[in-house]
Amino acid sequence: MHIIVCIKSVSVKAPEAGMIRSHDSTELNPFDRPVLETALRIRETRCGIVTALSMGPESSISAISEARAMGVDRGVLTCDPALAGSDTLATSTALAAALSKLAPFDLVLFGTRTSDSDTGQVGPQTALLLGIPLVTQVYSIEHRDSGLCVERTADGFIEKFELSFPAALTIHPSSVQPRDIDLAGIGSAFEEENTEIWNLSDLELSPDQVGDAGSPTKVLSISRAKRHKICEFFKGDALEQADELIKRLSESGMIG
Repeated sequence: MHIIVCIKSVSVKAPEAGMIRSHDSTELNPFDRPVLETALRIRETRCGIVTALSMGPESSISAISEARAMGVDRGVLTCDPALAGSDTLATSTALAAALSKLAPFDLVLFGTRTSDSDTGQVGPQTALLLGIPLVTQVYSIEHRDSGLCVERTADGFIEKFELSFPAALTIHPSSVQPRDIDLAGIGSAFEEENTEIWNLSDLELSPDQVGDAGSPTKVLSISRAKRHKICEFFKGDALEQADELIKRLSESGMIG
């Protein structure tokens, strides 16, 4: 069985200027760790291999190395200057091309979101481009001879789906607890780096399909949200504090 997990190296802080991803400003998307754990558990049950696939600059190799430290068998990074500025559609186009190159596969897994953009669009868009069935927000998986039976909760209902391979899932972040990585695994993964790097030519894509040229949406700016909350302590005993609180709420119109 071949399971492919699409992961992302996300920004850990808002950039001062343009988005420049580096080793010290990015990390493995935290919502991808339960996805990797799910893939490894399926491999333990059904055997096979797990491939981690990512798109980004060379600094994204560190996220793939962490996935390999968890137990992933193979790491592939799509990396090309033409991919810079890709929105979710252009990203899905590149990932779908890479997945087609990695075929045959049985299962493609995604996180439900990323911590630096939070669109939740890449998984569904990629599955659509591949023409394979997709179930989102999966938190429970049962194995069948030719596929899977999965559950998710939506609008207060528990939904069950049966899927035949090949198929795609997005994994609910609370579905499993990711395993701890021992120091030996970290050292081996980072010291013996063997991530495969594919460029646009390898993906058989043209520059107008990805990057700024292939993106119908543009990110104009990214900045840290400013908070304007002020904490004030009331003086006096409990009764005086309560009176002052009621006075303030009445003056602000929050209570009548």
